[in-house]
Amino acid sequence: MRPSPPRLVAALGLLAIAPLALAADDPKPGDPLERRGDEIMVCGQLFHTGTPVVLWTDPGGYDAYRVEPRFIPADKVRPDLAKVRFSQRRHNLSEADQARVKLHGWDLPTLQNVVDQFVIHYDVCGTSKRCFRVLHDDRGLSVHFMLDLDGTIYQTLDLKEAAWHATIANGRSIGIEIANMGAYPPGKTATRDRWYEKDDAGRVKIKLPGTPEDDLIRDPSVPLAPARNEPITGKLQGSTLEQYDLTQAQYDALTKLTAALCAVFPKINCDYPRDDSGQVRPDALPRAEFDAYQGVLGHWHVQTNKTDPGPAFQWEAVVGGARELMKK
Repeated sequence: MRPSPPRLVAALGLLAIAPLALAADDPKPGDPLERRGDEIMVCGQLFHTGTPVVLWTDPGGYDAYRVEPRFIPADKVRPDLAKVRFSQRRHNLSEADQARVKLHGWDLPTLQNVVDQFVIHYDVCGTSKRCFRVLHDDRGLSVHFMLDLDGTIYQTLDLKEAAWHATIANGRSIGIEIANMGAYPPGKTATRDRWYEKDDAGRVKIKLPGTPEDDLIRDPSVPLAPARNEPITGKLQGSTLEQYDLTQAQYDALTKLTAALCAVFPKINCDYPRDDSGQVRPDALPRAEFDAYQGVLGHWHVQTNKTDPGPAFQWEAVVGGARELMKK
């Protein structure tokens, strides 16, 4: 077979691979290639984040490509959920681009022209294991990343897929579900409060319904406690809500992931929607503003009926910290 001309390879979005000249100390065919353990996958390529990442292909990973349920018996699943839980991205793609991607697959430059938002959610499930069961097994939805209480990031799909996590943002965004029991009106926090308790010194700890092993917490040495000891109160979408903060391990991991995503996807501006005073906007963006927006945002910026990631979320710690990492 004659090799494809370079221009044709580029036009088709294919990866040109030069012939290899193996040295004596080079890996031999069949030698395993180990991951460092901090990589995310984009169009089949690995990119470092600096924080632990478990891929869907790893032992113990959460695979959103699977059609069958992970945690509930197959005969208990709604028949309409026996299907894929994601779709092909089409945002900002011409018909010719869509046809090319469908025939030849995604290349990174094409995907970089499509993805321009990073949507942050809380899961109201408490742990990533419970989140995957609700999202995948019970609801037939998907999200690219889940962030567990100990700071472990789980990637469930290649970022070339349009995960089903935020309605009108799906085709252009990356989504993450953060393990956190969410925000509630004052006086109506019973569901949340079952997940928290105070020790003898008055420090709030997260109280798992089961053991860390039951909930598949990978690093039991990480303190499972909110980054701030008291619930944080704020107003979102016009309603006053209370929420316990994320864990510090979650903030550290999310900051590094945000930096990596903004570096890999230049259209994701490393910033969040701000009001006239420079603070995070507490409401959904009007459709025209949303359509023009490129950057990091909360689920509440996408939909008027959502309040995640909640009033406790420390926007400047994550986004400002990510900007600092990107300068290094």
